[in-house]
Amino acid sequence: VQLQASGGGLVHVGNSLRLSCAFSGRAFSTYTMGWFRQAPGKEREFVARITGNGVITYYIASVKGRFTISRANAKNMVYLQMNSLKPEDTALYYCAAQSMPGINFEYWGQGTLVTVSS
Repeated sequence: VQLQASGGGLVHVGNSLRLSCAFSGRAFSTYTMGWFRQAPGKEREFVARITGNGVITYYIASVKGRFTISRANAKNMVYLQMNSLKPEDTALYYCAAQSMPGINFEYWGQGTLVTVSS
């Protein structure tokens, strides 16, 4: 499995950005996909995840209502729509894949940088 994240950039406070993650490998629809981020000087944190069939999503409290995770299984893609961006959303964003519940995310992309300026 290989993951390629893209879509990061520099945006102003309150604006939007959509991150994309391309999945290379088999059986994409069987993987739970997640987005994580790491801000400068901080540890990596979980942001959102979506089950293989796209039915169940989960977000950390700080992004709930502003971010939306989605996937297109026919295209082997997962997305993170980020609205109402804040300076504290500035981070390197990673997509990750989890093959089964209860284990750590096993596969990681290289990260895409999001910078929110005030």
